[in-house]
Amino acid sequence: MSDQLATLPDTRTPDWAKLLGAADIAPSRLGDAVIERLTEAIIDGRLKPGDPLPSEGQIAATFGISKPIAREALRELAAMGVIQVQQGKVSRVRAIDSGPLARFYRFAVGSTKQGLREAVELRRMLEPHIAAFAAERRTEADIAAMRAILVRMEETLGDVPAWIEADLAFHNQIAAMAHNRLVVLQLKGLEPVVRIMMVRFNAREARTMDDWRVTLGRHVRIAEAIEAGDPAAAEAAMRSHFAAADAAIRDIFGPDPSPGGTG
Repeated sequence: MSDQLATLPDTRTPDWAKLLGAADIAPSRLGDAVIERLTEAIIDGRLKPGDPLPSEGQIAATFGISKPIAREALRELAAMGVIQVQQGKVSRVRAIDSGPLARFYRFAVGSTKQGLREAVELRRMLEPHIAAFAAERRTEADIAAMRAILVRMEETLGDVPAWIEADLAFHNQIAAMAHNRLVVLQLKGLEPVVRIMMVRFNAREARTMDDWRVTLGRHVRIAEAIEAGDPAAAEAAMRSHFAAADAAIRDIFGPDPSPGGTG
């Protein structure tokens, strides 16, 4: 009986060539195709977060490449943040998050005036349209979450660190209400840079409670337009919110030196 069991196939081991579609790759592209095929399998759900990946040896055998090339493919996937690689353990798929994008923005922007100014411009390009989508797609649960964040914002008026966290949560919630995964990743990726900007914005000078309430009011108008399901009003309210910050941006950075810049 034990001999018969020994000859049975091990159904627990995936057919990696079939799963990863390695059979139809031209020999000249084998090395370049490893990352592409592994990434495709993760994106389309054949490999899910938490699933184990084939070993370096299995990847090499599946694609007909050397182990060093297989090892480098896994390293690149780990650098992208899509797999978790630990010495002596099986590599596993990670849920896609904004970590790699956030690292990229921190490197690209740093704390330079030009980088932060460009980050502000990028937000102004993105967030009015995001607010419009949020107004079209919001659910009752979305609205309840947005209202709860507005309560937090009101409770933290004048408390700069707590306000910044609530403000970030508000904008991230609007991104979530657009129900577009890439929008959420984009806003979360920008968050470390936005946080730096918010710290500078709120540290310019002493702000009166009336100043804080005016800022809160701009957020309330955005929320009301989204809750009303009015995309045009939501987009306009978000544009108005950013326009109101122009004076503060000039205080922080000085006049905009770019062609057509204000200041």
